Amino acid sequence: MTTESGGKRLKPAPFDYTAPRSVADVVALLADDEHDAKVVAGGQSLIPMLNMRLARPTVLVDITRVPELDRIHVDAAGALHIGAAVRQARAVADPAVRDGWPLLAAAIARIGHPQIRNRGTVCGSLAHHDPAAELPAVALALDARFVLTGPGGTRTVDAADFFVATFQTALEPDELLTEVVLGPQPGRGWAFEELTRRHGDFATVGVALVLDRAPGTSTVRGARVVFCGAGPVPVRLRAAEDALLGTDAGERAVRAAAEAVLTRLTPADDIHATAVHRREAAAHLLVRACTSAWERCS
Repeated sequence: MTTESGGKRLKPAPFDYTAPRSVADVVALLADDEHDAKVVAGGQSLIPMLNMRLARPTVLVDITRVPELDRIHVDAAGALHIGAAVRQARAVADPAVRDGWPLLAAAIARIGHPQIRNRGTVCGSLAHHDPAAELPAVALALDARFVLTGPGGTRTVDAADFFVATFQTALEPDELLTEVVLGPQPGRGWAFEELTRRHGDFATVGVALVLDRAPGTSTVRGARVVFCGAGPVPVRLRAAEDALLGTDAGERAVRAAAEAVLTRLTPADDIHATAVHRREAAAHLLVRACTSAWERCS
């Protein structure tokens, strides 16, 4: 495969390709010390890295032919399971996802363009962990659990511990992220807002918000406020959550939450935006998100 960049043709370094049919075979390949193996599913981030030779694996392990990884299902406890090979477009179109986890569906719909969502996978975006991406922030807001399988067996990692730094997660080189699990979300209000330069771009900054209303009241009993594009990992801003808890999510409470963003959020300057711009945009997005999420509470 070749691509064009600045008038130059880019080609990846040579590599072998294999498409195993089981998780055990995938893990065996990843654990083989004789190879520098890299998992590929959608390839929306990996292929450009290969073409620019930022990544030089000796073998690509295609997981899209492993049947157990290409599943979406809701278990007996009401939790949603999304396998590692599930495309983003399939997830956003699934009735169970749209009805039971609308925040996830809304965030996926903001990813790139249809061509990207048709190839990219939910777990691939999470494992790649670009901190400007939508899905890591949503995973933290929804208390996602990550199921990792390696030579020593399977372990589960909470979202709060999964994202380590930019493009780094708790996933070991010989492990495969086999699925992401999201608990049931009955009656929770939600909103996802982001600022982008153009439709389909990564967010300059964005917010995933979840609100719980105490039964029979107009009081917030639970809140999750998580920003993307505001640090090397998704940023949960507890000060903003505290400003909303125990209130009716009215103007005073929302203003206090926005003030917490302005005083506590610490994004960085880069070529896309200054820290001040990101902070002010984040506060504005949170105000909008609070209104939408509270209206969706049941």
